[in-house]
Amino acid sequence: MENSDVVIGVIFLSQTIFGFLGNSFLVYHYLMLYFVGCKLKFTDWILQHLIVANFLTLLCKGIPHTVSAFGLKDFLDDIGCKLIFYLHRIGRGVSISSTCFLSVFQAITISPKSSRWTQLKVKSPSYIASCVYMSWVLSFIVNIAFPMYMTARWYNRNITRLRVFEFCSSVQHDKTSDIVNAVFISIPDVLLVVLMLWSSGYMVCILYRHKQRMKHIHRSNFSFKSSAEFRATKIILLLVSTFVFFYTISCILQINMSLTHNPNSLWVNMASIVAACFPAVSPFLVISRSLCSACAGNRIS
Repeated sequence: MENSDVVIGVIFLSQTIFGFLGNSFLVYHYLMLYFVGCKLKFTDWILQHLIVANFLTLLCKGIPHTVSAFGLKDFLDDIGCKLIFYLHRIGRGVSISSTCFLSVFQAITISPKSSRWTQLKVKSPSYIASCVYMSWVLSFIVNIAFPMYMTARWYNRNITRLRVFEFCSSVQHDKTSDIVNAVFISIPDVLLVVLMLWSSGYMVCILYRHKQRMKHIHRSNFSFKSSAEFRATKIILLLVSTFVFFYTISCILQINMSLTHNPNSLWVNMASIVAACFPAVSPFLVISRSLCSACAGNRIS
């Protein structure tokens, strides 16, 4: 085993452990709030779906690549490869949609009463709840063909038709089919990212106007409810910006690998590390800013 493999293995192992600890802490936190009778905000409900997506990504990226980096390459059979990559794609899709819906809902929540979004404030929870569940269904459907291209490294001996990764391989087709499949799979992600950026830009404008107004208002007249809402908005913007940053780098690496017949292990490992960064980092962003810690005054009678 080379020193580079040990370093990569340690990175994957550390990333996976910290990611599982952070997301597990949030699960424990929500369970405690439930048992003590706290009424959670709708943003917390969306975050719970994001946590599940984070677990899927860490489980399907962190653990297999850690095992592979420490020298065990052919530990998955054909079904295992298909399942691992399929679940990762589902987790990735739900992670994008959950982050997007979190941004959209918060943008509607903090929109001024005089805006056109006023009527949506009451109905938005039911709309976005349906969209979140629909995102799970769409992730299962859109990525259903993805496992068909995956196979174990030792399962197919016709190496010329395979794009070999660390512990699995994908069956290669002609370039036209690959481009069509890539476009079809990417359309929902692109639309969600555009919607995410639009809602985030809208929130930035609202925060800027709010800051300008607060310069002329005495601090004692500033309501705690408004303060809490805008703190939550800043945290969601931090989550969105972190997601877009890692998502952009991941897309660049994925495009590079798709154009390569047999990508080397460095590119594969870099892409996997970046793909697992947001699931590992996002729970600590939530914990450090205490987005979901406040339930004072929200106890269920």
